[in-house]
Amino acid sequence: MTHDHDLVLRPTAAQTEAALNPPPGRNGGDLVVETLAALGTTTVFGLPGQHALGMFDALRRSDLRYIGLRVENNAGFAADAYGRLTGEAAPLLLSTGPGALTSLAALQEAAAASAPVLAISSQVPTAGLGGGRHGYLHELPDQAASFRGVVKSVHTVRTQSQIPSAIEAAWKSALTAPHGPVWVEIPQDVLLAETSIPVVTGGDAFPEELPPRPELTAVAADLLSKAVRPAIIAGGGVVRADASGKLRQLAELLQAPVVTTPGGKGAFPWNHPLSLQSWIEDRHTTDFLEDADVLLVVGSGLGELSSNYHTFKPRGRVVQIEADLGKLESNHPALGIHADARLALQALLETVSERTDPTAPERVATVLAKVAERIDAQELTLERQVLASVRRALPADSPSFWDMTILAYWAWSAFDAKGPNHLHSAQGAGGLGYGFPAALGGAVADPTRPVLAVSGDGGALYSIAELATARQYDLNVTWLIVDDGGYGILREYMNDAFGEATATELTRPDYVALAESFGVPGVRTTPETLEADLTKALSEPGPSVVVLPAVLRMFEPTHLTA
Repeated sequence: MTHDHDLVLRPTAAQTEAALNPPPGRNGGDLVVETLAALGTTTVFGLPGQHALGMFDALRRSDLRYIGLRVENNAGFAADAYGRLTGEAAPLLLSTGPGALTSLAALQEAAAASAPVLAISSQVPTAGLGGGRHGYLHELPDQAASFRGVVKSVHTVRTQSQIPSAIEAAWKSALTAPHGPVWVEIPQDVLLAETSIPVVTGGDAFPEELPPRPELTAVAADLLSKAVRPAIIAGGGVVRADASGKLRQLAELLQAPVVTTPGGKGAFPWNHPLSLQSWIEDRHTTDFLEDADVLLVVGSGLGELSSNYHTFKPRGRVVQIEADLGKLESNHPALGIHADARLALQALLETVSERTDPTAPERVATVLAKVAERIDAQELTLERQVLASVRRALPADSPSFWDMTILAYWAWSAFDAKGPNHLHSAQGAGGLGYGFPAALGGAVADPTRPVLAVSGDGGALYSIAELATARQYDLNVTWLIVDDGGYGILREYMNDAFGEATATELTRPDYVALAESFGVPGVRTTPETLEADLTKALSEPGPSVVVLPAVLRMFEPTHLTA
């Protein structure tokens, strides 16, 4: 009797010959780049360093495209964006110690946003592994320990024969739902030593699926089918799973209103009759969701932002579909379904009964009218004008990447992303400096569309060096810098809390002149000319910078009086 797992693909005569006689001049670094190519990689990001030179030398002998950034953290943000747009595990090549550690904030964002990043770092020579203090350059007692609490999995290589399998295992880990960053580290001597191992030609690039348990989806389908006031919260897991189409089918089948979280922007059509849009930080929306007798939460842990700062208190039954096991019922009791959003939504589509509810669109319209009335009463004409100008200037199919800045906080609630996987921000971990380097990664992923980056002047100062990257690779990124002379949102928080702000004011450069010094066209705009200036910049190939001097304000929060 023959079992499937007994079947082994036998090499051809040509493959056997090639394996027996590998080309000379290869090292451990070649095994890294060959494995990546065998897994389907076309592009890698990173920054060279002394211990990692074996990998970078091997790039010269490969067909992989290398995009080098100027700061490791920025390289991590670029890889994060590439992974979000392509769904591939984006390789990030780093060096030992300081280079590796500088990427930590970017990897934290990738983990929070479920972005697949395959970080591959060098290590001190093999003799230095294990915590001994040998005094090697860049030496850490336990480099992997610095990453273990951030990434999904850690893989330490000690010999060349371990390289292909370790990278393949890390690749699968990064792409198994929930997606996320992974860490591989390889000692310097292993990377540099000549190798006689055959050229890596095969690799299993398919991660394991995460289907829902059928007994749980049966209960969920019954609850939703019998609900009187069902509602849906769609998070980033819907976008990562490419499940927006299935979400729309289910919402229409159930006549269930849908609100998207900041991470789930674009997961549901903005102007659909059942769309509550993404005003999840508004008390009117919170009240509506609390009133649902069955609330379906898909691809969200209902964390701080997605729960209106933990003021959300559901009164009905909650059904939570989440690929991250640790997030199931982490904030609210629920029927927890550990599954990829796409597979779980498909299971529900096959089992729920159709509902009719002619009042659902009317109830949605009522909530949106209340939200609009609240915002209208706050005299925020400038902020709304600026956001509307950005929306009109940005082509509908272009992605945008937003730093942690006041205009981005507006975008989380009030910006129509025009589709899934179009709007990205650093709202997962909340670190500064994401917007511009992430946009560069987005432009590498798809050079056919212009890409927008949005930063405040504080966040922009984290990323200025990457103007050189944008120019070097001639990337189609327009960078909008809203210059208010400081950390605007922190200034606002401190003024509200303490009556005055401390440590929020910044001496800043002339951003237009600075951009032009890198050979990047720059223009200083006004709220009245922003749309025209942005439209022009986005329509021209290559990088550009648009600077808007303006002090923006946030709309009043609703969670403080809840």
